[in-house]
Amino acid sequence: MTPSRDDPAERLAALVAAPGPEIDIAEAALACAELDRPGLDLAPYRRHLAMLRAALGAGDPGAPPERLATLLADAQGYRGDRETYDDLANADLPQVIARRRGLPVALAILWIHAARGCGWRCHGLDMPAHFLVRLEAEGASWTLDPFAGGAVLGAQDFAALVARLGLDPAPRRAADLATLDDRAVLLRLQNNLRVRLQQSAGPPRRLLDILGRMLILAPGARDLWLEASALNERLENFGAALTCLDNALALVEDAASRQRVAARRARLASRLN
Repeated sequence: MTPSRDDPAERLAALVAAPGPEIDIAEAALACAELDRPGLDLAPYRRHLAMLRAALGAGDPGAPPERLATLLADAQGYRGDRETYDDLANADLPQVIARRRGLPVALAILWIHAARGCGWRCHGLDMPAHFLVRLEAEGASWTLDPFAGGAVLGAQDFAALVARLGLDPAPRRAADLATLDDRAVLLRLQNNLRVRLQQSAGPPRRLLDILGRMLILAPGARDLWLEASALNERLENFGAALTCLDNALALVEDAASRQRVAARRARLASRLN
């Protein structure tokens, strides 16, 4: 069945189901935002994303990192939000576009989107605490920091960033960092919202909505199903809580964990009798 253009959950699921590590990452981020804010008009943001690709393709010749930085940081004014870093708007792509500010991973999605429009390879990197991207084009490779205006990180820059973040274990070289599947990038974007809501004791209903989006992106994440079950139970959605436990149970492999989840399921099922 063709997914409905009007249903963001169906659009997101269809995008995620595409084969390979790359998907339309910016469109998927927009679908996540619409799920968070039903009825949101995405047309202006889609036009902006199309403009970024067109402008980059028509830009002056030069090294790919400089062309990206000239467009996104200089012309469009995208920067990391250092003043209100934990604002939830920083992990919502439409608001990032409107404010020209965001978290590293949200800005990275714009860099990835624009770069791929030129046929360049661009992926997120599996680096904790601070999101970076790897750009590969014209036979060269660069590590970029979208939060810092797309700055190219040389060996010393990377070492200084790692030291400032206090990472342990500390990656020695940016080249050693694995690239991330686009779904993992989107999952990290949503996890930023999840963690901030948990830290602020935000509304459990909204937290459950975020978990729902994360489970579209990662349906095989057992721990997310368990967390969703616990939240549904807290909200007295016992049938939904039981369904989440069944999904988690299907993903459990070791006997001890299966026993624990099965016991939890039995306890919950007894509340429905």
